Amino acid sequence: MIVYGSPARYLQGRGLIDRAGPELAAIGDSALLLVDPMLRDTLGAALERSCATASMKVVTQAFGGECSLREIERLLREAGSFRPALVVAAGGGKCLDTGKALAKRLHARVATVPTIASNDSPTSHIYVLYDDDHRLLRVEKLDRNPDLVIVDLDVIARAPAHLLLSGIGDAVVKKFEVEQCVKVRGINVFGSAPSTAALAMARGCYDVLRADAAAALAAVRAKEPDDSLARVVEACVLMSGLSFESGGLSIAHAMTRGLSAVKPLAAALHGYQVAYGVTVQLVLEHRDAAFMADHAAFFRAIGLPLSLADLGMTRPSAVELDTIADLTLAAPHMRNFERPVSREDMIAAMRTLETAYGHA
Repeated sequence: MIVYGSPARYLQGRGLIDRAGPELAAIGDSALLLVDPMLRDTLGAALERSCATASMKVVTQAFGGECSLREIERLLREAGSFRPALVVAAGGGKCLDTGKALAKRLHARVATVPTIASNDSPTSHIYVLYDDDHRLLRVEKLDRNPDLVIVDLDVIARAPAHLLLSGIGDAVVKKFEVEQCVKVRGINVFGSAPSTAALAMARGCYDVLRADAAAALAAVRAKEPDDSLARVVEACVLMSGLSFESGGLSIAHAMTRGLSAVKPLAAALHGYQVAYGVTVQLVLEHRDAAFMADHAAFFRAIGLPLSLADLGMTRPSAVELDTIADLTLAAPHMRNFERPVSREDMIAAMRTLETAYGHA
């Protein structure tokens, strides 16, 4: 059996925040708007105005900064007896995840309005909870993917370029992970076999990024949305999200378990971690020298990491490599690989990258 999940409606373009009201009103007549406090007077106010023109009742709450049980409980208390038809989350990944968690507890529908394209969480039905010390607690799931995703390119273009680069890193790995999942008849995020559609989406996503990533980063640095940015944002948010949920993940994402446990690697953005992780995966796939040279040239050209040194760790110790390897091997995504991988295999692959691309 295959399961393919996706948001009910995806909108992307310029000036969409001012036109969001009718789209949101088509889902329900009331909304709880969760917004990053730094954006309350700009993006939040614009969404409120747009909803008002569509005769929606809106209550706005400020996101506290962490997708934790404490934060969700606070927001529920502040909502009181208000039971909105939908929760609209506007902000970065943790704000969107908190909106999903809040919606599940309020039995409301979900709309996401990402303000950055650093990952593919806007389209996903999963969300990650953290404890009060910012450590990963667990992953929870909505009953369905978001009902609406609104991506305003004017908003995305105002975000720092390194956040888009993280989104590119998160998206470019999906081709290799989904291919492995299909190869071994693995399990996707829905607990089913990977779909052919997800594989096609992952490969298309990769092709877009190879063609347009550099130009899209230039557009963001210039704060000027263009066609290349539109294609790359669609790849990072929509194509990448559909790919991983319905296609499955492998070593690249498994490595986040190990990398997040070691300082200073834990501070690296998710997209940078998985970009490094997919390079380790490619070494473990025994890719030939020409392929690795092409891969490295692309990553170097746009600024994605190829080594632990690139992530901020020079001369990793044996203990640190053991920790990364052991926690990576314990991740469930490791089952979606063509052969069993040992601790020695993982460490050898990491050492290969330090020798080839490290700064020592």
